[in-house]
Amino acid sequence: MKTSSKVIVDTIIGRPLVFLLNLAARMLGQILRPNHSLYHAPKKIVVCKFLGMGSIVQATPLLQTLKKNFPSTKLIFVTSKTNRKLLEMLPMVDKVLVVDDSGMFATLATTMQLLFNLWKEKIDLHIDLETYSYYSTALSTMSCTRNRFGFYRKGVNIRMGVYTHMMFFNARAPISQVYLQMARLAGCKEIVNSIYKFEIRDEVKRTLSEKLRPMNFKTDKKYVVINPNASDLRIERRWAKENFVTLINRLASSSSEMQFVLIGAANEADYVTSVFAKVDEQYKPSLINTAGKLNLEELIALIDACALMVSNDTGPMHLSFALNKPTVALFGPCSPQQYGLSENAFSIYKNIYCSPCVHEFITPPCKGDNQCMKQIKIEEVFNLCMARLKESERGAQSIIAQPITFLKEDNTALGIVSRN
Repeated sequence: MKTSSKVIVDTIIGRPLVFLLNLAARMLGQILRPNHSLYHAPKKIVVCKFLGMGSIVQATPLLQTLKKNFPSTKLIFVTSKTNRKLLEMLPMVDKVLVVDDSGMFATLATTMQLLFNLWKEKIDLHIDLETYSYYSTALSTMSCTRNRFGFYRKGVNIRMGVYTHMMFFNARAPISQVYLQMARLAGCKEIVNSIYKFEIRDEVKRTLSEKLRPMNFKTDKKYVVINPNASDLRIERRWAKENFVTLINRLASSSSEMQFVLIGAANEADYVTSVFAKVDEQYKPSLINTAGKLNLEELIALIDACALMVSNDTGPMHLSFALNKPTVALFGPCSPQQYGLSENAFSIYKNIYCSPCVHEFITPPCKGDNQCMKQIKIEEVFNLCMARLKESERGAQSIIAQPITFLKEDNTALGIVSRN
């Protein structure tokens, strides 16, 4: 099921359901008067995040902190089926429970199974990291967990009665710190601020090498990973494919000793292949297209050995941050101050009037006319890539952001919200 379809279903079905659960929770609270104190260490904790690989990577400081402060606690993560493999790679997570959101029937069936598992586990604390989802709110309430943490946002204050504790969602703070506020609320004193660095098994390195060999990959050459994708969670995060094509041509012409590797999930393979097809023929011997050909562990191993990664603001970018790789990160609908704080992040962000919009609008004001990405010039990305490739030692974090922009290049005002 596409993200846009999930949003529609969540609004039509989820909102009325949360409204009813809100009333029920308030009435039962008045009758039963349950104790919601947080004085005792929880024996079982659920953390819930359905969408966004990058957000889950950024939640690893929270997970590590919970495990460090409550070492005997069973830590369960609830997510969508597509994120199972990522969560299974995190040693601090004891159990992963998933919902198959590929279709309505699958979602309903796996939701009922999930609720049964949560009731059986008898959870002490449920931490919901979703900010808009009525589905996750309803799930948290129906889990019958005594203490339920959720984020407060003015536009979704219907959730106020169904959580026992709410935390203000600060869209200006680094997202990992926003998540860590939940750990502080739970009483954690020892805070782990670093993103978890994924371990790469030797077997995965071997399988990756076997897959790359037929693609004319040269093991004796350094390589740059190029990620031109952005999930349909916010497709406006894409820098234009023509820009990536030109960037690859220019980088390849500047260094005959460098290889370039395109990445992408199976559902992004056609888009990545269209980028590959437009690259000048003379540079294609140095370009490899792995879209749809690598599993998650192999992708992580590929990123781990690269000289540089160039990426839109999406999941693989956060994997690169976790692996401490130099990363040229292109930001638009999100701010690097929120999602790009890493010692190896070298971000370009135009800081236009309507950005960041992600946590203010489900549908962006521009309706796809992503000026925040269109105003990023090829020359500045190329220059930043060359500077990072030439500099062997890590530098301090660099965010290339200009004073806030109020107009498009044609002097049209930015940030107008359509009434349609």
